[in-house]
Amino acid sequence: MRCFIPENRKASLRLNFTMFTRSTSILLLLLLLLLSLESHAREPRKSPPTRSTTENKQVRARDIGIPFEGTPGKFDAITDVAGVEVGYTTLISGEGTLEVGKGPVRTGVTAILPRGHDSLNDPVYAGVFSLNGNGEMTGTAWVEESGFLEGPIVITNTHSVGVARDAVIGWRVKHGAADKTGYWWSLPVVAETWDGWLNDINGFHVKPEDVAHALDTAHGGPIEEGSVGGGTGMICYEFKGGNGTASRKVDINVGKDTPPRSFMVGVFVQANCGRRPELTIAGIPMGKEIPGEVYKEESGSIIIAVATDAPLLPHQLKRLARRASLGLARTGSISGNGSGDLFIAFSTANPGAAAPDQVTHSVETIPNDRIDPIFAGVVQATEEAIVNALIDNQSMTGRDNHRVDALPHDRMRELLKKYNRLR
Repeated sequence: MRCFIPENRKASLRLNFTMFTRSTSILLLLLLLLLSLESHAREPRKSPPTRSTTENKQVRARDIGIPFEGTPGKFDAITDVAGVEVGYTTLISGEGTLEVGKGPVRTGVTAILPRGHDSLNDPVYAGVFSLNGNGEMTGTAWVEESGFLEGPIVITNTHSVGVARDAVIGWRVKHGAADKTGYWWSLPVVAETWDGWLNDINGFHVKPEDVAHALDTAHGGPIEEGSVGGGTGMICYEFKGGNGTASRKVDINVGKDTPPRSFMVGVFVQANCGRRPELTIAGIPMGKEIPGEVYKEESGSIIIAVATDAPLLPHQLKRLARRASLGLARTGSISGNGSGDLFIAFSTANPGAAAPDQVTHSVETIPNDRIDPIFAGVVQATEEAIVNALIDNQSMTGRDNHRVDALPHDRMRELLKKYNRLR
């Protein structure tokens, strides 16, 4: 039996079918867009400003020909200390006028794990030092009291310390267990420097998942420098600053008949300090030779983490943390009133020293009379790490079109030749 449908009814059905198809397509597109946005919100947004092919190559201070004292490790990085791992989350999005809560975003998170992901179960001896306290490093009261660093070091921007601290606790709960005495508790070490010149700092763009990503992806070997992780939006000596790292191989001799023992010292900096005229590189008044201004007054800070495999006790590590001040001074800083210059040092030696499963522990240490080569390594590596943060970098434009130029490599080479300092 055939069904007869009038022409006007056929037209109506065709129209309804077309409208249904279009509506379904629009709904599907909207659904895909929402899923994409949700996924985007969960993942770190890493989209550095475009660079030329030449600029994309990692260029460090030694590549420019800057002379440094001491012998670096294989990677010339904090990760030359066996077991140390570093991870980043870099958040870069938006351009133009600041809209609080929307951007532009130029920030991130850095995570340093002293014993890699085993840090949760085996604390390291540590010491802290404040050269100037206009900054924050949480958890240091317990480091001072106990002599141990229990867990990672996380570095971010000033207004994200709270969320980062809570996120580290959440990450430890997810990945670890109660301590050996059966208690759940954590006093994380989270430090900061201010990136509000380039970043929407009051937009609170760092989220717990960003902290977890930096911790989860921490690794050894070569690590990125410059505008990555917590260093993304930082400024150093009014050039583009951020993260830098370096290391030194240290030999300690006892006598002619005893072979020297070798140790490694590694330094990591989040450099956001200093005025342009102060900058000194290899003894050259680089900031005066390349004049310029971003700030009207000191607005920055620097966080320095020192790692070593030398067996040192907490009071000795505090002495190492102090020596980072001398490496900073070599680059010209006066540690101004507005600068938060906070340093922490730890040793990966003496594993298991914090374990409460026995009444006593035997630990190894270096006598104070033999510690000077390690002091020298800290000073040398700190100086080079800060210079690396400036060299291995690129210019950046951020909120309200604020622009900060990178230290120009060609001009540096000219000045190194002029002052007869080219290596």
